[in-house]
Amino acid sequence: MIRRLAWEVLRSGEAIPTRRVASIAARHELEGRDRGLLRHLVSTEARRRGTLAALLRHLAHSRFHADLAAHLRLGLVQLFFSDQIPDHAALSETVQAAHDTLGPSKARTVNAVLRAAVELRVEGHCDDPRRDLVGRDLSLAEQVFRDPGEHPLLWAEDALSMPAAFMKPWTRRFGVDGARELARAFLEPSPLSVRCVRGDRAALAAEFEGVVPSAHPAIFLLPAEAAASVIASGAFRRGDLSIQGEAALRAAELCEAREGEAWLDLCAAPGGKAAVLAAAGARVTACDVSVKRIERARETLARLGVADAVEWIALEEGAPPAVGEMDGVLVDAPCSNSGVLGARPDARWRHGPAARTALARLQTDLLCAGAERTAIGGRLVYSTCSIEPEENEQRVRAFLETRPSWRLDEQLATHPRPGEPGGSADGGFAARLLRAD
Repeated sequence: MIRRLAWEVLRSGEAIPTRRVASIAARHELEGRDRGLLRHLVSTEARRRGTLAALLRHLAHSRFHADLAAHLRLGLVQLFFSDQIPDHAALSETVQAAHDTLGPSKARTVNAVLRAAVELRVEGHCDDPRRDLVGRDLSLAEQVFRDPGEHPLLWAEDALSMPAAFMKPWTRRFGVDGARELARAFLEPSPLSVRCVRGDRAALAAEFEGVVPSAHPAIFLLPAEAAASVIASGAFRRGDLSIQGEAALRAAELCEAREGEAWLDLCAAPGGKAAVLAAAGARVTACDVSVKRIERARETLARLGVADAVEWIALEEGAPPAVGEMDGVLVDAPCSNSGVLGARPDARWRHGPAARTALARLQTDLLCAGAERTAIGGRLVYSTCSIEPEENEQRVRAFLETRPSWRLDEQLATHPRPGEPGGSADGGFAARLLRAD
């Protein structure tokens, strides 16, 4: 059943398939291992989609219909990227899912392609970049990926599952090796970033295994699969712990909210930054366009003990909130998510030219809307979970060039370094702007 559920997620065509896993698991009352397998199949398909596409191109003599291709990709995930699933189980369960959904002829196709994939798989690396599976101790019997010397961006999409939309600007900024190192890091799930809301970090972290301290004194890191144990812990239920990234926390702290101030959080769900503002004593008006996300955010704020300090407004798409001038406004703008691709693997496939244009327009509109609602002498904080300058420093610079009454007070950029001791598990940007008159 789990393979069929994963297939249904993929064939739905949703832009963020990983977001559907929790709701589907709840609807089918999945627990423990089954829930974890569903999450693994869907997230790994997104994380390795470029490599899976390259394998299918090599194994198939023609293009498959999207529904059949989804079954094949899930089968390849199990054969190449799932250590706990035996080959016979991957083959039989995937073939059965294809039979149940697409019929016997398509099931025979799935069986043939996946058996050919097993023959293509070789233990160990061979030091041929067209054959080695990055991040796995496996290689391929034949050259499958495109030549990195002739087509470095196409090779990166094949071997690193990172589209040119990210690799091209990263190569200009960080060099070839730096760009590839970053893409390799995003092939793995990011460590889970846990914020200590109340209490001593060392004492709270002692309850868990695999703890790695973060550079931020209120955060410690855990293996990605520890999320369930954190959520089930007494410290989490009491509101002593919250799951929040370092870049997001630093953006909220950059607001420097004070007791009695009125703050507007324009894009507030899932509520982590609003909670930081409210805990500092501010009265927060929090906005979002998703009623479901607002409801989940209310639960988070109640657990953290700050729900009474936050008023929620559900906005229609593009509608500005009807509020007066505020002491501060936080604009946590929608972005490419390029600083958190380890945690949000499907975001890498949405960052084409049309998406960039739409995001640029939305980020500018939100920044202007926040400025209009900031009182004289007030603070406007703009943040993203992106590491792209055009979404961050350049966006702020363009705003300031047309508004002489505003000035940049402070900005910070966090670069993802999940593999380094004390490094950040994510990346992002925040800038605090001051209104003079």
